[in-house]
Amino acid sequence: MEITSAEFVISNTDVKKCPAGIFPEYAFIGRSNVGKSSLINMLTARKGLAMTSSTPGKTMLINHFLINNSWYLVDLPGYGYAKRGQKGQEQIQKVIEDYILEREQMTNLFVLIDSRLEPQKIDLEFMEWLGENGIPFSIVFTKTDKLKGGRMKTNINSYLQELRKHWEELPPYFISSSENRIGRTEILDYIETINKEINTKQK
Repeated sequence: MEITSAEFVISNTDVKKCPAGIFPEYAFIGRSNVGKSSLINMLTARKGLAMTSSTPGKTMLINHFLINNSWYLVDLPGYGYAKRGQKGQEQIQKVIEDYILEREQMTNLFVLIDSRLEPQKIDLEFMEWLGENGIPFSIVFTKTDKLKGGRMKTNINSYLQELRKHWEELPPYFISSSENRIGRTEILDYIETINKEINTKQK
């Protein structure tokens, strides 16, 4: 899929104020500092579309970007930023949960995982919660350009092994690097495939 247009539509903290209409939405989420803004900018080939904050975990907003006038890319707040107080974390959690559980147009959630780290409890618990609530999601391993030699393969395999302890069937996963534009085609093709399925059902 080629992205011919990408425009910012709205930011808000209330799922009820998200755009009306039936366009499918593909949301991106991950821990603070996982490289979400860079990935969104790489996918859309628009450098400053998603703002990278110098302070991780700063944004509490749901950001909607209309892509090719046919689907939304949704940038969700990062979770689990340690320096945010308890109240701030609870607020963010509510924004995230309300959107994920209530937004009917949400077609797939991309959960971003830093490929350099061993499996983090917060990510595993979040994915478990998605599974319990029947939320369709995929995993995007980020920052793979930072791993040399066979480290990337080893890290990702051990992550998938960890997931297999809890999942009979693994969610789809993608390997990405915003620096080297790795994973762009695969992720966009995946979105296009789902969009085609939706269009076929609607006809």
